[in-house]
Amino acid sequence: MRHFTLGDFDFALPPELIAQHPAAERSASRLLDGTGPAPVDRVFRELPHLLREGDLLVFNDTQVVKARLFGEKPTGGKLELLVERVLGDREVAAHMRVSKKPPAGTELRMDGGFGATLLGRWPGEDGPLFRFAFSEDPYRVMEQHGHVPLPPYITHADTAEDARRYQTVFAKNPGAVAAPTAALHFDDAVLAALEARGVRRASVTLHVGAGTFQPVKTEDIAQHRMHSEWYQVPEATQQAIAELRARGGRLVAVGTTTVRTLESWARSGQASGDTDIFITPGFQFRQVDLLLTNFHLPKSTLLMLVSAFAGYEHAMQLYRHAVESGYRFFSYGDAMLLART
Repeated sequence: MRHFTLGDFDFALPPELIAQHPAAERSASRLLDGTGPAPVDRVFRELPHLLREGDLLVFNDTQVVKARLFGEKPTGGKLELLVERVLGDREVAAHMRVSKKPPAGTELRMDGGFGATLLGRWPGEDGPLFRFAFSEDPYRVMEQHGHVPLPPYITHADTAEDARRYQTVFAKNPGAVAAPTAALHFDDAVLAALEARGVRRASVTLHVGAGTFQPVKTEDIAQHRMHSEWYQVPEATQQAIAELRARGGRLVAVGTTTVRTLESWARSGQASGDTDIFITPGFQFRQVDLLLTNFHLPKSTLLMLVSAFAGYEHAMQLYRHAVESGYRFFSYGDAMLLART
């Protein structure tokens, strides 16, 4: 088994291929069919013709919340919070961007008129996040006063277009600070075509955290520690997968977050909880047969997952083709369909 290092997952990406805005129509994105030995260029609305009657598409139904909040310290210093998780009882865990960290007990004045009291670190005294008590319901203040938490590589301030398009058409469980981007390509017409073809649907929930954008900093990738995210595999989805296995169909995961959810469940036996699963080449997949995913950052944990799923050489060949063919990358970019090796 080859020993992979961080440099194995690097590639040259021209900055103009980083999509700053979504395609005019969701299903008008390009689709790179990587299920065979050679890449085939398609359009996303062709997806139903690549699937079979009896296949099961599993989506992540998490809903992106307007988790970016602005305010100031009592001294007038500006700050930004990115809410990672609502803990209950008006408390949240959040990232804090500020020039000088205020002490625990400080009440911050947030844009929109609500207060946020810094309680300490989370989880525990050495945790990477900060715990705050809001003066009002966190979901309500995020909806009223928050901003869409666009990824760091999207350079414009969030707009009404982002509020609409950085969200899947079937999002229903609020809690993510990043969209499950492979699912952004689906619209009502594609969903109807899939249903007409006899492709079935189920959903899981994984609340995508800001850690999905954290760079891997160790050349030895085995030293990297993943951020933790909350997931759930509902009973109806467990039943749908059991029926799929009985009839011999294929499980098609829409996005890397769906893969991580299903494989966490398969490994732990826990249908809900926190996962920090890190999937790299050599991983034994137990659930997923096909993967629909966007194009990911060089040296990212997501590219490592794709390489584990489709095979390293094949995945990197597809990425070279995507760059040469001008595919659009990252959250608002194009998609690819992969078969498990």
